[in-house]
Amino acid sequence: MEIQVAKPAGRNAPAFKYDILSALAVYALSGDKHRQRSILRVVALITTRYNWRNNELSIGREEIARLWSVNERTVKREMAKLRAMGWIAVKRPAVRGRVAVYELDLKQLMIDTSDIWPTIGSDFLSRMSVEPEETTNVVPFKAKDFSPDAAGDVWSRVQAVLHGRDPELWSSWFQHLTEADRAGGTVTLVAPSRFMADYIDQNWSGRLLAAYSRVDPAIRVLRIEAGS
Repeated sequence: MEIQVAKPAGRNAPAFKYDILSALAVYALSGDKHRQRSILRVVALITTRYNWRNNELSIGREEIARLWSVNERTVKREMAKLRAMGWIAVKRPAVRGRVAVYELDLKQLMIDTSDIWPTIGSDFLSRMSVEPEETTNVVPFKAKDFSPDAAGDVWSRVQAVLHGRDPELWSSWFQHLTEADRAGGTVTLVAPSRFMADYIDQNWSGRLLAAYSRVDPAIRVLRIEAGS
């Protein structure tokens, strides 16, 4: 099945926002208490602080702790988990006097919840699976269409995750990277030019780290360097 994800803009934006929250709610209820608590925390951030138009979540760790009724250590751990899942990324890091700005990866979120869509109903499944020419503001993607041998090395499987997530982005950027070193929870990737290394580091390092986390949860630090 080819899944379609609409952008939260235009006249259908309110309905799409409800669809996202519906997918999150049913996905949470299909799991154990730990998943339910994590998803409820995500929903709290979306409904109280998320800027749909700019795809921005501007909030400090202290405020998140207050919303979640937890301490800041729990916030740090939970946000790291969400980044590893690829659901959230740092758009602009915190600087003196300003809190960090995050962005939600709605496409990844919908990929990860797609198994429960039939539970919501056939109408929901139809909206999410509509052909591109039948609607507007729709971004098509295939969840899985690049599957190397499961016995392949870690980098090969990471490439498969990246390709399945966004084939066009993979073709333009990620396929040109090579893995130079992986040890002690840190991985070093090499790009063919300084420009590519800097651009990927600034824009896509969060997605790369999330892909690694899915294949090898021990990876916690990612570095991107330019080849000689």
